[in-house]
Amino acid sequence: MVQFFYGQESLTIMEWCLRAIITFFFMLFSAKIMGSRAISQLRLLDFIIALMLGNIIAHPLSDHSIGMKGSIISTIIIIVLYMICISISLKWPRFRKFMDSDPIPLIKDGEILNKGLLKARISVDYLLAELRKEKVEDVKKVALALWEADGQMSIFLDSKYEPLTPSNYQMKTKPFDLPKTIILEGKINFDVLQQINQGEDWLKDNIKNLYQTNISNVLLATIDRKNHLNVFIYK
Repeated sequence: MVQFFYGQESLTIMEWCLRAIITFFFMLFSAKIMGSRAISQLRLLDFIIALMLGNIIAHPLSDHSIGMKGSIISTIIIIVLYMICISISLKWPRFRKFMDSDPIPLIKDGEILNKGLLKARISVDYLLAELRKEKVEDVKKVALALWEADGQMSIFLDSKYEPLTPSNYQMKTKPFDLPKTIILEGKINFDVLQQINQGEDWLKDNIKNLYQTNISNVLLATIDRKNHLNVFIYK
């Protein structure tokens, strides 16, 4: 009988390692059985690591009678196992498929697939709630809905319900321009000023002329590639 399964006054380093390894794989298979809904927004492996490390680190912090040695050893073993699992998943497709299973079809051509709902362990009400989050009010508009390995839903509308974009009319569009923050909470970002080849006086004059205020009263100011300022004043 393996003694490290039971409570003892002390454990050897090897026994701590064995506990960590067994717990890791036990949690891995338990989470796999529970399904992706239980780990929504997290990959299976990431969920296991977050859950285990949180518990391991919390115990010695909340109980003065528990030493740090076991937690440190267990944490190191779990991190090593995590890195090994990532390496294996990159090299072995079968292991990767086990860790991140294929998407489960929930809706196809406007029809709800009950087998998919059962496999994903979600109800029709939950499905409809996820559709509402994506502003989809009618199941019939959905060409395909997939339940992903991380517990998220991917929804693809029928082409006739897709919103029109400039590409539908072959219209020319301006290139994407991400405005830069030039003032934040009354403080100037001088790096941005240097990038646009302007000085502090130029910025102060623009703020004063356009918004009749000074820099200290600006909550946020952004500037685009055409040096157009967009300013938000403290209110």
